[in-house]
Amino acid sequence: MRLFGNGEIDGALSFPGLIDTLADAFRGNAVVPPRAHHHIERPGEQAVLLIMPAWSASDAPHPYIGTKIVSVFFGNGARDLPGVMGAYLLMDGRTGAPLAVMDGNRLTLWRTAAASALASRSLANPTASKMLMVGAGGLAPFLVKAHRSVRPLTDIAIWARRPEAAEAVAAQLVAEGIEARAVTDLEGEARTADIISCATNATQPLIHGRWLKRDAHLDLVGAFTMQMREADAEALERARVVVDSEKAIDEGGDVAIGIDEGSYAADRVAGTLTDLCHGRLPGHAEGGEITVFKSVGMSLEDLAAAVAVWENRAPL
Repeated sequence: MRLFGNGEIDGALSFPGLIDTLADAFRGNAVVPPRAHHHIERPGEQAVLLIMPAWSASDAPHPYIGTKIVSVFFGNGARDLPGVMGAYLLMDGRTGAPLAVMDGNRLTLWRTAAASALASRSLANPTASKMLMVGAGGLAPFLVKAHRSVRPLTDIAIWARRPEAAEAVAAQLVAEGIEARAVTDLEGEARTADIISCATNATQPLIHGRWLKRDAHLDLVGAFTMQMREADAEALERARVVVDSEKAIDEGGDVAIGIDEGSYAADRVAGTLTDLCHGRLPGHAEGGEITVFKSVGMSLEDLAAAVAVWENRAPL
């Protein structure tokens, strides 16, 4: 059994290669059981354990089984530790033999960004050139690179509550040859952005629907609980909304909160990423349509990314 850290995962994956891999996975027949969600009580804080399994269809030529185990400790910021940590176990789908353990955080960064870009590839304006990245955590550079691989982005702005964090992400991207700039005027940048991607821990809306211009695409990644929210009800009301899975309707923030409070109706959701990949939903529509993609993460994405790492691995 092999262990894959950050370097091995980064060396095995690329955009848009992983985006194409996810598209194939969403058009396939993998089995995706409900994820187990366990609350863990700890003195002075709460934590969550997620168990996310998936496996290849029985007729797959090279079947696999995979499970991601993720811990979410909301107080880890005070410990200078990531709030979300985990590992991925990949197994042979014919025998059940363990093949590899992979860094769950790194795999999640790759597959989350790829899923957002997969939606953007269909929903965003094909001529989109200006992107606003809201949030400066570990996911931010991955989202920029993923969206940049499917749209001709030439103006990339980074905003964060802490300006120095936005500056650090912008500097990292520039060092990698990607022109980016740190900004402080969130509303001003949002009003002119073709693509807005949000990956934050916000509990109150950062993006307001009245800011969104015609043809804008809003990518909502960060809010994964009913206590988190990145966009207001007006943003949903003005847009055609696509979700990664049904879980985004009843479990994650943003869309689920809008439905719960009565400001948005579940039957307004246009469909899922599976529908989009199967061609059951239209892509970008001319005429100024605003689109929203809301993701909460799927074990199908983890399995597809882990298999890509395994099959693209360097020999021992």
